[in-house]
Amino acid sequence: MSVMQEFKEFAIKGNVIDLAVGVIIGAAFGKIVDSVVTDLIMPVIGAVVGKLDFSNLFLVLGEVPLGVARTLDGLKKAGVPVLAYGNFATVAVNFTILAFIIFFMVKQINRLKKAQVQAPVLAAVTPEDVVLLREIRDSLKRH
Repeated sequence: MSVMQEFKEFAIKGNVIDLAVGVIIGAAFGKIVDSVVTDLIMPVIGAVVGKLDFSNLFLVLGEVPLGVARTLDGLKKAGVPVLAYGNFATVAVNFTILAFIIFFMVKQINRLKKAQVQAPVLAAVTPEDVVLLREIRDSLKRH
């Protein structure tokens, strides 16, 4: 079997396609969570803490040339080393929220699977004539 043939069999398997779909949906879901954190949660936290914009919290680690704006964007464009701990806080909050959402999704899926397994299987009702025939058969076996 050639390497190309093996690769073709591997790529066509459902698992690879499922993984690709999962990655694409995961990326889109990540954008949604990022928007929830950036646009909804962080402004509330910023208002509680004192109207801070966490994305602009940073520590300058080098010399700032004259005429360069002391904003994170301006310093980065000027090549000044900055420790952008506000961006890190935003990413950490994003991760925590995403992990929390995934936890609840997996918990719900497991609960549904457990309920499905525990659902009683209703025994098929055997017709009366079949029951009588079985009794006759068993009676004949004993004699």
